[in-house]
Amino acid sequence: MNADTVKEIQIRAPDDFHVHFRQGEMLRNVAPFTSNVFRRAMVMPNTSPAILTADDVIPYRVSIKDAARNDAFEPLMTIKLVGTTTPAIIEDAMAVGIVAAKLYPEGVTTNSEDGVSPGDIEKLYPVFDVMQRADLVLSLHGEVPKVFVMDREFRFLTILEQIAEDFPRLRIVLEHITTGAAVAKVKSMREGVAATITTHHLLMTLDNVLCDERGGNEFLNPHHYCKPVAKRPEDRDWLLKAAFSGNPKFFFGSDTAPHLREKKECDCGCAGVWNAPVNLPILASLFLDHPESSPNPASANAQGLERFISEFGAQFYRLPLNDTKITLYDNNDPYTVQDNIGGVVPFWARRSLGWRCRKG
Repeated sequence: MNADTVKEIQIRAPDDFHVHFRQGEMLRNVAPFTSNVFRRAMVMPNTSPAILTADDVIPYRVSIKDAARNDAFEPLMTIKLVGTTTPAIIEDAMAVGIVAAKLYPEGVTTNSEDGVSPGDIEKLYPVFDVMQRADLVLSLHGEVPKVFVMDREFRFLTILEQIAEDFPRLRIVLEHITTGAAVAKVKSMREGVAATITTHHLLMTLDNVLCDERGGNEFLNPHHYCKPVAKRPEDRDWLLKAAFSGNPKFFFGSDTAPHLREKKECDCGCAGVWNAPVNLPILASLFLDHPESSPNPASANAQGLERFISEFGAQFYRLPLNDTKITLYDNNDPYTVQDNIGGVVPFWARRSLGWRCRKG
């Protein structure tokens, strides 16, 4: 295909298995950027106040559906695991349709002050037991708090391994992995252990946070600051290999996490990358324009992209595959990503993209 040829592919409608919609006005502003592209999205529960019980799930789901402005969009709901979560709370939440329960270590990310200390995770074993028996997925933010930030994910891998051994039928997702060590660990573990990979971790290293280049100079970019933080170039390369590999243990979860500009550009900036407006254009470019990045070029194409964003996650969560289509196309007319949408700076702002998407 030469440079003058319009590139266009059609794939199964995708799902996003890790989103933060927030609440109130922010929810209303950001939800359509996900619902207009993704058929389903798994909604994280670390709101303020948190989604802790069935009684919290029901009104939050209604709010999301209202904000999405797309009747075909389905929010996949979760609850947050805290020290007071009981088996009965899990059973009640399952009765209203949650697909996972999310564990946050204490203090590692936004609104995780009520998270679980790594030393107290075994206190949740009765909860994990009922989840295993009910076949409910355990979603993990995989970092150990209060150690050197670049080592937090690595240190969590022993915790992941222990939970998987103690509950051999529990399905577990290690969310938004960032290291080659996490890729290797998930690959080596038993069936039923998987991981999500974000758009921004497929592109960034720590340099993009601390030494982001603009106009020939390097600057701190708070809009690239997220948890877990982006790591080394070799870690990014391992994430790309995992995404391109066609291994169903690795599937897409954007971890799209909006904060107002003033909450990022301040002396105590919040962690989170809002990538919802650019996820599919960036992923299309990664898979379709740069197949040489993959150790298995045959997977780095339209079929590989479709599996990563439309099939593997649904299969892991035992959901039917979407029966609608979206079209991705590049008409040789690059556009610049806006630097402010509703008071939020999107990921890859002021950079150029070529791919676009439309329904059908």
